[in-house]
Amino acid sequence: MSQHPLLADRGFYLGPLFRRGADRHGAVFVTLDRPLDTHPSLGVHLDYRTLADLVEELSGRLWAAGVRPSERVAVHKTDNVDIVLLTCAISRIGAVPALLSPGLSGPVVGQLLERLRQPWLITDRAKLEGSLHGAGTSVRGILSVDDAPGAEPLEQYAGARPPAPVRLDPREPALITHSSGTTGVPKLAVHCPKAMWNRLVPQKAMGLPTRGETAALHMSFAHSRFYHLLGVLLHFGSPLVLITDPEPAAVGPLLARHRPGIVETHPNTFVLWEELADAPGAPLSRVKSYGSTFDAIHPRTVRRLLGASTRRAPWLIQLYGQSETGPVAFRWFTRRSAERADGRRVGIGIPGFTRVRIADAEGRRVPPGTPGRIEARTRGRILTYLGAREQYDRQLDGGWWQMGDLGCMNRLGALRLIDREVDRIDSVHSNLEIEDTLMERLEELREVVVVAGADREPVPVVCVRGEQPLDPERWRAATADLPAMAEPRQWRFEELPMTATWKVKRVEITRMLTGTPRSVRA
Repeated sequence: MSQHPLLADRGFYLGPLFRRGADRHGAVFVTLDRPLDTHPSLGVHLDYRTLADLVEELSGRLWAAGVRPSERVAVHKTDNVDIVLLTCAISRIGAVPALLSPGLSGPVVGQLLERLRQPWLITDRAKLEGSLHGAGTSVRGILSVDDAPGAEPLEQYAGARPPAPVRLDPREPALITHSSGTTGVPKLAVHCPKAMWNRLVPQKAMGLPTRGETAALHMSFAHSRFYHLLGVLLHFGSPLVLITDPEPAAVGPLLARHRPGIVETHPNTFVLWEELADAPGAPLSRVKSYGSTFDAIHPRTVRRLLGASTRRAPWLIQLYGQSETGPVAFRWFTRRSAERADGRRVGIGIPGFTRVRIADAEGRRVPPGTPGRIEARTRGRILTYLGAREQYDRQLDGGWWQMGDLGCMNRLGALRLIDREVDRIDSVHSNLEIEDTLMERLEELREVVVVAGADREPVPVVCVRGEQPLDPERWRAATADLPAMAEPRQWRFEELPMTATWKVKRVEITRMLTGTPRSVRA
């Protein structure tokens, strides 16, 4: 059996991604919803070959600017697909891309740049005048994709000859991403090609049934999951629709034109896209496979998405994991299984690649059905937290990684998520279970989050679709058989503090409700 070229030497390398895809499949189309900031004149209708050329051209600019192998290059710019091209270009010359989400606040970006220890920085005018104001002392040099004052424009190096590709050892640092930061300052996760290979292989196997289908993606370009999925799709030759604006009014017509067979985004975006189920043009009618990662997904949302497809047997695959581990468990939803789905069941370990167990506070495995701490053993684990090795070591228990979640496991190895450890409320068995129940009973809800109040009482924060206030009678009927909670607080969805992958920052909501001062310290 021939070896996939991306997996040579058991390493997954980002530099050659688009070139390998172009060599294998030719000019497969790639559609954007806005032009690249690095090459705005090219418009939004591109292809594999064009993007491969752009990666090589950008690597020539970076080399001419002075970037060299093993140096760290932070990318923090306005959200757009050129983040992906820059990442691959940095990797192609053997430097280490450090991807900082466009949504991070200024103080957090400043701390992460300090931890990166004088990296190069690629950015733009909007960030230099906003979150990066005054960050020049933390970096080796600033390169801008536009005409930002105080930075070297990458455009001045246009036409520079791309150097020969540089290949790092599979065990060397090759990519730096950050954790979600739901409980504080994100941690910098250091990935190597060998661990990334061990994440890619099972995801490639999961992608076999949909090889070649058009794929529509709205995901964080600063998250490692995007690059593994990209590796799978480019290998199988899928046409791509890459989305930066998730609003249904913009996404609906785009999906209706391209009729994707694969759709992947964040669980909270899927809730937003429920309204696409019956939108004009039937944008989800040809979907064969939905992909949901980063977090559990509400059963109501799963049913609406699967019901929108006219394919004979569509499915939704859910991956449970985190930045530090990659996926450690998975499950499939079909139309039939979604009807009786428990949204807290997140699947089983990935055979041959991950193992999952439930442990008590002393690290001892507990019997099936007993709640405890979720731990995972995986070949895809990161090398370390940059600048926080002690914190990394604290999460390891004899090779088992503490996921930070509470859960239980049945005798067949199926994992059920209860809550994040830091979100636990003593009077409630599972915040997440209450939220799923309320989303089922109140279709007008866009989101509901149960957090701890000033006296550790459960406080529901609700977001309703549209501008109508929550109906108190419907709320009382929906919560009559649930644990006692404080009166609901109604917020606009846009007011919820969110991560780059649209995870709700529950700890931050508690701070906002209780008036607790926020700290930007790790």
